[in-house]
Amino acid sequence: MKLKLYADAEAAAGILQRRKEDDAAIAESVRSILQDVREDGDRALFVYSERFDGSVLDHSSMFVSRDEIGAAYAALDPALLASIKKAAANVLAYHKRDPMKDVVCTEDGRTTGFVVRPVERAGIYVPGGTAPLFSSVLMGVLPAKAAGVPHIWVATPAKNGQVHPAVIAAADICGAERILKVGGAQAIAAFAYGTESVPKADVIAGPGNIYVTLAKKEVYGQVGIDMLAGPSEILIIADGRQDPAFVAADVLSQAEHDRRARAILLTDDAGFAVRVQAEVEEQLAKLPRREIAEESLGRSGGIILVRSLDEACELANEIAPEHLELATENCEELLPKIRNAGAVFLGKWTSEPIGDYFAGPNHTLPTGGTARFFQVLNQNTFLRKMSVIRYTREAVHADAADIIRLAEAEGLSAHANAVRLRAEEE
Repeated sequence: MKLKLYADAEAAAGILQRRKEDDAAIAESVRSILQDVREDGDRALFVYSERFDGSVLDHSSMFVSRDEIGAAYAALDPALLASIKKAAANVLAYHKRDPMKDVVCTEDGRTTGFVVRPVERAGIYVPGGTAPLFSSVLMGVLPAKAAGVPHIWVATPAKNGQVHPAVIAAADICGAERILKVGGAQAIAAFAYGTESVPKADVIAGPGNIYVTLAKKEVYGQVGIDMLAGPSEILIIADGRQDPAFVAADVLSQAEHDRRARAILLTDDAGFAVRVQAEVEEQLAKLPRREIAEESLGRSGGIILVRSLDEACELANEIAPEHLELATENCEELLPKIRNAGAVFLGKWTSEPIGDYFAGPNHTLPTGGTARFFQVLNQNTFLRKMSVIRYTREAVHADAADIIRLAEAEGLSAHANAVRLRAEEE
């Protein structure tokens, strides 16, 4: 297929606007699953795992065992195992940079600030649909580890009772305490409410399909979540001096994720756009996941011509993409113009998969325009600021009149009295 070419953003409105999916029926199903797990605990997990994943689980097989962990290491190519370990080291080192620290200041008898504490338990969800996403293990577990979370559990669907060896090994390398062989909304319910065998988490993080996302949306408030992530997406801003094969490859790197993914190129060079079209067509024909990529590009892919790279940056800020590649000769000059994106990749050599797997920054990113208010998954997702306040006797005497006045103006006399009694104390 040939990637569609649009003369301007107005002509491309159909792919720039996220299609609203009919999620009502799915949401109702998700609520039913959540309620069943809340009421029946482990038993509901066993029922849904058999129904959706063909896994017949019980209390002795619902978690990955030490024997299965050993077998996973033995089953992996040593070179792959070494690469996973290198990637894990990069990701952990990155997420340990500049941690949020206590800030407490004292002046004139008034101590104010905050102290930082990790949550007690994190539940990390790892998808297990069309590919073994062991990289998502690293991106979920290691920020929690960098934050100092003492108990980190992983949940991932087991197909016919088996979890992919790379997912198991990655979880063990990262230091996950347990690996639950349960996926979907039922896994989110287990982390949100707790069951006989699964303790309630404080924060749930990690990407998933629409069932997982809607389940996280339903339980938010009873448990913290990282974000509501949707289908993957990439936006590439490229000038005519780039290698069209590179740009085409990056388009396809997202299109192959799933049928709802979105891949868009913005360029100010019409001749370059045509060359990228041809490259996409040629590379697509060779992809093992061609069918998925082809449907994705047909639904939500395209090349949009812009008048200038400044116009491209303005459009990028409106779209607020998950991944943004600045494949231009002046990428450093364009970066200050970008306000809304999950992650930005600079220059012709920095393909998005570098960030997916190895560089260190997290690949769990806000999608569907939510980069305007959500941020990348990071160690702060698992940290909380707790305010600290301390007044001396002298400071209370100095501020009492103002505090009492404010409290009484709100009609809260007991508030005022709590300060007044101290101010009157000799």
